[in-house]
Amino acid sequence: MKILSAEFVTSAAAGGRADGIPADRLAHIAFAGRSNVGKSTLLNALARRKIARTSAAPGKTRLANIYRLNVEGGPGGPGTWGVYFVDLPGYGYARGGGDSAAELAAVAKAYFEAGSGSERTNRATLLLIDSRHPGLESDTQAARWLDAFGGGRQVVATKIDKLSRSERVRNLKELERIFGCAPLPVSAAGGEGLDELWRLIARVARDQRP
Repeated sequence: MKILSAEFVTSAAAGGRADGIPADRLAHIAFAGRSNVGKSTLLNALARRKIARTSAAPGKTRLANIYRLNVEGGPGGPGTWGVYFVDLPGYGYARGGGDSAAELAAVAKAYFEAGSGSERTNRATLLLIDSRHPGLESDTQAARWLDAFGGGRQVVATKIDKLSRSERVRNLKELERIFGCAPLPVSAAGGEGLDELWRLIARVARDQRP
């Protein structure tokens, strides 16, 4: 699989119009997670270049940044195919107080409710959880918000390389118990799980090709 291009497209803000969100039937994969979960690092690892923008004030951004990737071959099948990565703002950062999961929900609402019903069906969400800290209230609250919007949710356990073998087994079982699905363990630093994550992304993208 070869990443032909990866570029920033637009941003969606809470409380504003989301007319600029692409509606060309390519799949959208939304990435949600705590501000320190390693979301930007994972996005950049998947794109094999630096695309994710970071905020100077963690947890205070109100934007969902959207990127388009064009891919050749790989699990998406022969030829070229495209997919949008949607970087939802991180939550769980204490700066300024307030309900950070609710702030995420406001941005997610603007994004997930944009477009017609048919345009919303090709959107899936990856909820990134730090594998070292299963069961944090901010993560379970975010999962409830995302489930309310529909579109499918997969849990991705980040920083799996930082756990011992016994910790990995224990924490992955706990994540499955809490979130009701088997998490996909990944390490952006070491590359573990990235091929499996791309296969998941490709399944969604393949189903939504125009």
